[in-house]
Amino acid sequence: MNLDFLYGLVRLSFAGYVLVTILLVQVTMMAVTLYLHRDAAHRAADLHPALRHFFRFWIWCTSGMITREWVAVHRKHHAFADVPGDPHSPVLLGLKKILLEGAEVYRDAARDPVTVEKYGRGTPDDWLERNVYARYRNAGITLLVLTDLVVFGVPGIIILSVQLISMPLFAAGVINGIGHAIGYRNFECDNAARNVLPWGLVAGGEELHNNHHAFPSSARFSMRRGEFDIGWLWLSIFAALGLARIRKVAPRARADVPRPSVDLDTVRTVITARMDVLRNYARSVTLPVFKAEVARSAGTLSVRVRRLLVRHPTLLDAGARERLQQVLAQNSALRTVHDFRDRLAVLWSGTIGNNERLTGYLREWIREAEVSGVERLQEFARALKGYRLSRAVGAEA
Repeated sequence: MNLDFLYGLVRLSFAGYVLVTILLVQVTMMAVTLYLHRDAAHRAADLHPALRHFFRFWIWCTSGMITREWVAVHRKHHAFADVPGDPHSPVLLGLKKILLEGAEVYRDAARDPVTVEKYGRGTPDDWLERNVYARYRNAGITLLVLTDLVVFGVPGIIILSVQLISMPLFAAGVINGIGHAIGYRNFECDNAARNVLPWGLVAGGEELHNNHHAFPSSARFSMRRGEFDIGWLWLSIFAALGLARIRKVAPRARADVPRPSVDLDTVRTVITARMDVLRNYARSVTLPVFKAEVARSAGTLSVRVRRLLVRHPTLLDAGARERLQQVLAQNSALRTVHDFRDRLAVLWSGTIGNNERLTGYLREWIREAEVSGVERLQEFARALKGYRLSRAVGAEA
């Protein structure tokens, strides 16, 4: 019996089916990270209208998701990251809940008209969106089912299954779940976001989640040597072909020749690149002083205190805060560097006031740091006067 009809219009080897499946899933990931995330939600890049229409159509076919709803839920997540109001935080709902029911949690948040109205502004509202995508949500998935069966036949059922599960698994489960629970942190932002892996190959670069939360409006998620963001690679290729424009990348602070005195440019650099400043402070001041104090303590200072010293204060529970205060009360050097870090953070808290007051505050901070008697802190204060912003070529200021 001839069973060729079971294989549809295209018959491939096993390796061919695997390759096609991987490619189709990657298209979905690119639609999520480039179109929904970096373009629509954060305006970090502008995709060519042709790419926007293609990705919007692809998202509709593979998930039935509407751009406005996805963007609204994601923006609300950033507004309330890991605090009450966050629509899908594993810190609040539990990692198991987000991993196993992440898509359902996302869908519930997207059904809230207040969330969609407040956070979904600036998203597509054209004829296609109103009369096709929003009105016939399941028609896209139906079209995908028919296309896979016609083109691939019975093997298309497996390809289809992988396509449909990829977004709920990777975006709603892994990134929203594991990305706030397991991994490493480059930057001490005020939420639990972590980089799942340094190589963002599977989920379009979204694996670099801590980097993204530190710099939400950056089109590039890789920040450190050894990190790779495949979404940035594709975005760079599209930009070279005239199909995308990179609007924003993470500002980086670089030490240069110190200015004679602190001016408004210094203040702007420190505030704009505060994640870099805090990271540099931890690496060049807090941790070296801590290591020196551990060596001097002859075993009385636990190395486990290290995490308490560098972690963002809002992420410490009551027990951790109490333990930290006990350590600081017993060690003047650690208390000094910790207090200076907290005082530096006041600079970008929005509580100081106008530019003149900000400049005066930073000048006083540097002056006091230079006479603190802590060598590492003194060196950092002198270097801070030479901090300047360094941006990627082609990005807007």
